[in-house]
Amino acid sequence: MRELSVDVITQNIKEMCIEANHFLSDDMKEVFQHSLETEESPLGRQILGQLMENMQIAADDMIPICQDTGMAVIFVEAGQDVHFTGGLLEDAIHEGVRQGYTEGYLRKSVVKDPLIRENTNDNTPAVVHYSIVSGDQVKITVAPKGFGSENMSRVFMLKPADGIEGVKNAVLQAVKDAGPNSCPPMVVGVGIGGTFEKCAYLAKKALTRNVNQHSEIPYVREMEEELLEKMNKLGIGPAGLGGRTSVFAVNIETYPTHIAGLPVAVNTCCHVNRHVTRVI
Repeated sequence: MRELSVDVITQNIKEMCIEANHFLSDDMKEVFQHSLETEESPLGRQILGQLMENMQIAADDMIPICQDTGMAVIFVEAGQDVHFTGGLLEDAIHEGVRQGYTEGYLRKSVVKDPLIRENTNDNTPAVVHYSIVSGDQVKITVAPKGFGSENMSRVFMLKPADGIEGVKNAVLQAVKDAGPNSCPPMVVGVGIGGTFEKCAYLAKKALTRNVNQHSEIPYVREMEEELLEKMNKLGIGPAGLGGRTSVFAVNIETYPTHIAGLPVAVNTCCHVNRHVTRVI
């Protein structure tokens, strides 16, 4: 049994909140550069160039990539051979978010009550997803989620008879409806299966997958490639001003489901698709 102080969790969460909001991940840098080389629209290329310049300035001057520094979404994969000491794990996670957003001068966007709307002033609480895995390590992914793209999320409770074509049509419709509101080029996370809430979790988790890696399931990989091609023919383009680069990647995750259902969730993310992962 490995003992791990929750103070270590707090420190890492703090650093990851700041890192995610200032630096683009390597996979997103690669897909940006590729799109700049392949975009056919002169205006589209100009916008992609401006977006890349903005991100370089953010990294050089330690300015947030986007003014909406998001609600902190955190995925924790804790090895079952880890014993956390010094306090509650969840308290440590929220404290890391509080320190990161306060000391990093990141915008505080969280309200205490969804209807009364009083700001918590430190961007807590975070949304935390846990899973218990084998081993004695802790894998943490911090993914700040802005709400321009989050507000365009969709859940479809399809019938099993709708099948794979019904799923593709629903996902494509969600991206059409999102249009410029998700700050394209987007990354599209899709969750298929499970229950109402499970498919939404899968869609959010899919956004943290490397955009250059397809699903290992052959038919899912084919769906990702087909949907990406169709989405980039919609003409939304960078910033919604036209072009072929509307979507950087389509990441699909699946899960077993009930014989009577076919839940599908679509979670779009803006062109920065912020996420940082560390293993402790």
